[in-house]
Amino acid sequence: MHSRPQPPLPYQPPPQWLWLALGSMAITFVLEFSTPSEFIFGYAYIAPILLISARSPRPRTAQITTMVIALTLLNLWLPDPSQIILATVVNRLIAATALGITGFLSDRSRHYQETIVYQQKQIEANQTLMGLREDFTYTLTHDLKTPLLGAIETLKAFQDRRFGSIVQAQHQVIGTMIRSHQTSLQLLNTLLDIYRNDAEGLHLDLTLVDLTSLAEEVASSLLDLAASRRVHLSFNYGDTHLRQSLWVNGDRLQLQRVFTNLLINGINHSQRGDRIEIWLESRDSYHLVKILDTGSGIPVADLPHLFERFYQGQSDRQAKGTGLGLYLSRQIITGHGGTIWAENRMPSGALFCFKLPISLLHNPSHGYPSGENSPG
Repeated sequence: MHSRPQPPLPYQPPPQWLWLALGSMAITFVLEFSTPSEFIFGYAYIAPILLISARSPRPRTAQITTMVIALTLLNLWLPDPSQIILATVVNRLIAATALGITGFLSDRSRHYQETIVYQQKQIEANQTLMGLREDFTYTLTHDLKTPLLGAIETLKAFQDRRFGSIVQAQHQVIGTMIRSHQTSLQLLNTLLDIYRNDAEGLHLDLTLVDLTSLAEEVASSLLDLAASRRVHLSFNYGDTHLRQSLWVNGDRLQLQRVFTNLLINGINHSQRGDRIEIWLESRDSYHLVKILDTGSGIPVADLPHLFERFYQGQSDRQAKGTGLGLYLSRQIITGHGGTIWAENRMPSGALFCFKLPISLLHNPSHGYPSGENSPG
C-alpha cells in the first residue's frame, strides 16, 4: 500500500533580518579584500554576528563567528601577501579576538534568555497547576461540609435517644464521634477561610473589642479540654496585677479564633500538670498578648517558618499539627495591623505573642467604650 504524496510546502521568503545580515557580511567582505591588509574592516562583522545570534539557532552563531574570524585572518595574505608586517598581524589578531569574544558573549546572552523564558514558562505552569489544585481543594473542602454536618446532627439525634434508648457506653462512644466530626469540621472551615483570605483578602467586621474579656471567654470555653489534659490555665495582667480592659478596633469573631488557636496549641503541647499562662499587658501604643506554655520548645531553625501555611517542622510540636491554625492566626493579626511571633521560653516551653494597636475610640478614664456607661 503506497502512501499518498505530501503536497509541497509553500515557499517562504527569507526574513528581512537574514537579508540584512548577509548584506552586511557581503559589504564587509568586499571592503576587506579590495583594500590593503593594514585597513581592517573586519570589525563590521560584529553586526551580522549579533543579528544571527539573536534570531538563529545557537549553533549557527558559532559557525558564523568561526567563518568571519577565518576571513579576517585570511585577509593577511589576500589580495597581496607581500605587504604583511608585524603591526598588521597584531591588529588582525586583535580584530579576530574581538569577533570571537562577541560571538561567545552573544551565545551566552542567547542561552540566558532562553533559560529565563523557560523558567518563566515553568513558573506560569506551576502557578496554573497551583491554582487548579487550590480550586479543587476549595471545592472539595466546601462539599465535605454538608455530609459532616449531616453526620453530626444524626449522631446528636442518637445521643438524644430520638431513635430509641442507648446505654451509657454507647452514649460515650457517640460523644467521641461527635467531637471527632466537629474537629474535622473546624479544620475544613479553617481551610476554607485560608483559601478565601488568600484569594479575596481578609474581610473584617471592625468593632470595639476588649481583648481581656475575649481571652477570658475563650479560656472558659476550653476548660473542659484543658481539664482532660490536666493542664491549668491562668491569667496575668502585667506589672499592676490588676485586671484591666484592653480595647482594640477589631473583628471579635476573628480575634476569638486567634485566641482559640493559640490556646489549643498550648494545651496540645503541654504535659499533664503543666500550666499555661495568658499575659495581657498594655504598652504605649499597643496591647500585648502572650501565651506561655511549658511544653516542648521550638527548634531555632523552625521559628522563621512557624506561621507559614502547611509548614511542618522537625520538632514534635509541628508534627502534631497541620500548620493551618498558626497561618490563619497570622492572616488575622496582620489584617488588624498587628504582629504575631513565637519565641522559646527558658528553660522549656514556648511563647506565642501578638500585639495590636490601641483603639483611640474608648474612654480610658472608665475603661469602657465612649458612649457606654460602666455598670452600677
